[in-house]
Amino acid sequence: MSSKKHWSPGSDVAVQSVERSESGGWIVSGVLAPNGICPDCGLHSRRRHGWRRRRLQDYPAHGDGVTVDLAVCRWRCLASACPRRTFSDQVVSIARPFARRTSRVGEIVSHLGHATGGRPAERLLHRLGLGVSDDTVLRQLKKCAQGAAEAPTVIGIDDWSWRKSQTYGTIIVDLERRVVIDILEDRDAVTCTNWLKRHPEVEVISRDRCGLYAQAARQGAPQAKQVADRFHIVQNLRQAIEEQMNLHGRATGRALLSDADNIAAAGNLLKSRLAHRTSREEIFTTIHGLRNQGLTCSEIGRRTGFPRRSIAKWLQFETPPDRRRAALKRTSPWYFEEFLRQSWKDGIRTGSALFRLIQERGYEGSLTHLQRLLAGWRRAEQQASDSKVEHEILKPVRDPETGHAISPVIAAALCIKPRGKLTPDQARKVDALKTGSPAFATMRRFAMRFNGILRGREADPLPAWIDDAIETDLAPLVRFARTLNRDFDAVKNAIEMPWSNGQAEGQINRLKTLKRAMYGRAGPELLRARMLPFRHTD
Repeated sequence: MSSKKHWSPGSDVAVQSVERSESGGWIVSGVLAPNGICPDCGLHSRRRHGWRRRRLQDYPAHGDGVTVDLAVCRWRCLASACPRRTFSDQVVSIARPFARRTSRVGEIVSHLGHATGGRPAERLLHRLGLGVSDDTVLRQLKKCAQGAAEAPTVIGIDDWSWRKSQTYGTIIVDLERRVVIDILEDRDAVTCTNWLKRHPEVEVISRDRCGLYAQAARQGAPQAKQVADRFHIVQNLRQAIEEQMNLHGRATGRALLSDADNIAAAGNLLKSRLAHRTSREEIFTTIHGLRNQGLTCSEIGRRTGFPRRSIAKWLQFETPPDRRRAALKRTSPWYFEEFLRQSWKDGIRTGSALFRLIQERGYEGSLTHLQRLLAGWRRAEQQASDSKVEHEILKPVRDPETGHAISPVIAAALCIKPRGKLTPDQARKVDALKTGSPAFATMRRFAMRFNGILRGREADPLPAWIDDAIETDLAPLVRFARTLNRDFDAVKNAIEMPWSNGQAEGQINRLKTLKRAMYGRAGPELLRARMLPFRHTD
């Protein structure tokens, strides 16, 4: 056949025939060289000991599958001093040992699997005439992930969730090459420490503010510099500002519009929905008052901006309904609240002792979760014993243009934003907040100083900033400054060094997408194979 050379899977194969199979595909029969070369002594041999047939899947032809039926000979070595008596034909250039498809088909399977995933690659390969299952694609990916990578020196460590709020894993990223190095099955300090001990070449570790990874870095890589993520530092500052602004009240309702504003229903419905918030109790009282005036639920909804169904539900209660609380599980210390309160009254006050007691009763959560509960009880006792401690709920600061109350979330976001980047509306709100809240004015001064330190890339002013923040009477800001002081070296490196954990966050988003697509059922090994850079091994 004139096209026999075209059907050959490699230069070492001589095609004898090309036939149609009963299933509709093609069968290409071929043989190798007429002699063999001993892999030990290198002597050529023409004395055949036996032969066997090896069937390999090859590139499809015109949409039909192609099977290479290769005759593989076994030869006798004629050198008397050679320890090898017999040997087989070497077909490494065509297929790997024990492989069921040629190397070039394996390369296509690896590329499609790495680009699309297991099941999408399976569907595409079937359309191309290559009958390969999704499990085979995943096995091929695992082989490709076994190749040796360059030793990383700058890494980023972050956690990600297998199941949200339940189980977590750890992702390790090479920040210099912007690729994933490894994926750990859990978020345990011991596992991360052992990984770092196996990689003593690591010089810089970028992490979030989690103490778990800080501990692992100290124990597993004491030679490495730790770098706190700048995004999380600024986020912690924003949260501290929001906590302080919560003292002005966190309103949950909408303010009512006057009767004059309700003349045109279509135009004023939008106004009512954009109106500023007030307390639940005030809204609840107002809704019942309008109901007593004989207004319908629809009319009350038009005036207040609340949905009609919500108003009908509120009218069924005599007092504002409490927000529904999720069912408690054994992972929450509140599940054992009665036992914990009794133990607290009996004098058992240490977190570790209570942790052991509730663990014996089936507690599945962490010590940190329990400590949060106990901290609230300790604060309550301290406030009860100190008559001077008063938590004054200040009046909310309102936008002078619209009269709407400025929420703590908006106030915190505006507090850390430089003046040059504020819109005219935002600048008006900042001025109102500085006028109506002395605490906001103080926190904005500290926030601008802190932003200047971060942008200046010089950590020398940081100790003075921490000292000044601790001397203020704003408890959330004091806690934030003390936290910076405890993690001072990592924060200093974050200011002076260019590394951050942004690349790790991006890889986590990519990993979550893959997990949802299919790989989540396959476990960390296949997720690691998909996330690691592609290295073909055939």
